[in-house]
Amino acid sequence: MSDQTSTVQIVDKKIRGSLREMEGFWINGVITAIKALSYVYDLLTFPVYLILQRPWEKRKLSRRVKAKVIAKDDRSIVYRNVDEPGPMHVTLDRLKIDTLEKVLRFAADTHGDKKCLGTRQILAEENELQPNGRIFKKYKMGDYKWKSFKDVEKLATSFGRGLGELTKKKNIAIFAETRAEWMIAAHGAFKKNFSVVTIYATLGDEAIAHGINETEVDTVITSHELLPKFKHLLSSTPEVKCLIYMEDQLVSTDINGYKEGVKLIRFSDVIQTGSSSQVELESPKTDDTAIIMYTSGSTGVPKGVMLSHKNILASLKAFCTATETKSDDVLLGFLPLAHVFELLTETVAILEGIPIGYSSPLTMIDSSSKIQRGCKGDASVLRPTCMTAVPLILDRISKGINEKVKKKGPLSQAIFKFAYDYKLKWTKRGYETPLFDRLIFGSAKQVLGGRIRLIFSGGAPLTPETHTQVKICLCVNVTQGYGLTETCSSATVMDYYDRSTGRVGAPVIGCDLRLENWEEGSYRVTDTPYPRGEIIVGGDNVSQGYYKIPEKTKEDFFFKDGKQWFRTGDIGEMHPDGSMKIIDRKKDLVKLQFGEYVSLGKVEAELKTCRLIENICVYGDAHKTYTVALVVPNLQHLQEIADDLGIQNKCLEELCENPEVEKAVLQELVEHAKKSKLQRFEIPGAVKLCAEQWSPDMGLVTAAFKVKRKAVQDRYQHEINRMYAS
Repeated sequence: MSDQTSTVQIVDKKIRGSLREMEGFWINGVITAIKALSYVYDLLTFPVYLILQRPWEKRKLSRRVKAKVIAKDDRSIVYRNVDEPGPMHVTLDRLKIDTLEKVLRFAADTHGDKKCLGTRQILAEENELQPNGRIFKKYKMGDYKWKSFKDVEKLATSFGRGLGELTKKKNIAIFAETRAEWMIAAHGAFKKNFSVVTIYATLGDEAIAHGINETEVDTVITSHELLPKFKHLLSSTPEVKCLIYMEDQLVSTDINGYKEGVKLIRFSDVIQTGSSSQVELESPKTDDTAIIMYTSGSTGVPKGVMLSHKNILASLKAFCTATETKSDDVLLGFLPLAHVFELLTETVAILEGIPIGYSSPLTMIDSSSKIQRGCKGDASVLRPTCMTAVPLILDRISKGINEKVKKKGPLSQAIFKFAYDYKLKWTKRGYETPLFDRLIFGSAKQVLGGRIRLIFSGGAPLTPETHTQVKICLCVNVTQGYGLTETCSSATVMDYYDRSTGRVGAPVIGCDLRLENWEEGSYRVTDTPYPRGEIIVGGDNVSQGYYKIPEKTKEDFFFKDGKQWFRTGDIGEMHPDGSMKIIDRKKDLVKLQFGEYVSLGKVEAELKTCRLIENICVYGDAHKTYTVALVVPNLQHLQEIADDLGIQNKCLEELCENPEVEKAVLQELVEHAKKSKLQRFEIPGAVKLCAEQWSPDMGLVTAAFKVKRKAVQDRYQHEINRMYAS
């Protein structure tokens, strides 16, 4: 009987092998035919595309020198942008617009009744039965409702006067999600020369209380969703006497159960009070502090960075010069406005007259978790042309594209691969591929509304693989920049015509970039082929320092050559065209037992592109010979591994605890690391699978989704010890 079974299995295996061989032969034939057709198509259309697209001009613009050396010695080298200021930069200087209060007035006068800030209307929240029998609450949503530039100016003025009726303190805190009221509240505060204290909506209670107490605010602007946090936060924030809350579209806010003596006031009531108030407005001066922006604290306690109106205007001018806008542009706003990158991007949009439609990850696309079946997501309704993103979001988009392709049949996969390679080849030569964009990549572009042309990426370095795939598959220009809260988001930005990947561009206008030797990491400005060293940023965009932390301010900031400088702790290398690549970070460098240096951030960036990984934190012990990794796995791929191992009917927690699954994940990670050309000592020697998704509210990642290394280490110290012990 066993011999018969064995024979049947052998025959079955041979038949399946033959079928696969026939299928492969057929697919190869189809692809060969497509290649032949594309060759004929290229021959016929090449002269037309050559004349219309003028690729030699694009290649020349991409290669042009964008920054030059202005000072150099054996220890340091300084670069400066070679471009002339753009039209908006010149206009702001000519009209002496040097504060954010003047920016909004200028925008209202210039753009008037044009759409400015848009909010999607939520018509109802209804129960929706899922295929698995569970019931989820989903939004039935309408169109965007818009406020014009004149409306926003008027509302901000009224809100500013309303604030003046409520407090005499210098600092006002905003603790809310990204929405139109956030921007109106901030500009209202600027009209009274208040300093806006920004606190991430995802921070933990201790960090929130720290920011509020350190800045001694007595008035906090929050939202319906976040207001309940103050039922217990008020006991640890004794200075707070007034909570202004942004209302919900559907339900009224319960204001019972809060600390006695604290006033709770609706956002709309502050505007109404201000509209009839006679309180004097007070225009800020350019050196006044506009924002005390609390960092999300990737290391230690959040620090309040003092940003003056001059700092912000310097960044605005640089961004306006570096960005090409169009008359029909629309910006999708969804990243935290408490993050300097989003705040600056939206302020550029206001200056340039670009409407901003607000969204959230819960409602952004048709398949988002809060969108009712049959209802369109925000992007489909708004149809934006521009958006901001952090690398983690783009990594997920890239992996999502790969997953979608993988689910299709072998023929579809082969056609997609051919189309991808074809477009990549012609894009590198300076051509566009309109036919392939429409037939092959059109459906991917529709996910974000079908009109996206420009994605700004910041917050962390973007891997070349993700950069290329998003650019090719979504048919967009991905512009990467580099900056920190301390440099008001600007330091470098990619040129619009730069077709390279893996770099963050040249120094922005008005900002000098210095590389200094870092001997411990063996990075020197005399290195070949490219100068390397710690990045130090200097210019009007650089903050005066940290709020009430003079020791740290003295350590990281200094004044030299007539300008303020900031030591970033990042390591960069400068290329001959004046563009920079981020290659390391001082705090990420560990020295292993045998003297090898490992850049943990670099290893994480490479391993994040592995299909199995949602997030990762690599740890290195100076007394050990290898690193270890804490991995948040992709559930779908983890399940595939379990199926291959014959492990059935296990939940995520059980799979993460299974030694066989852990071993298989480590093996795939090692293979991926070798393909990424990591050194032997850089490859993790053990992994721990983490079932919980790391989120900002857990305190394990920042609002920009950068790993908070110390927090992750503290949480998983027992597991790290176990990995090294094994």
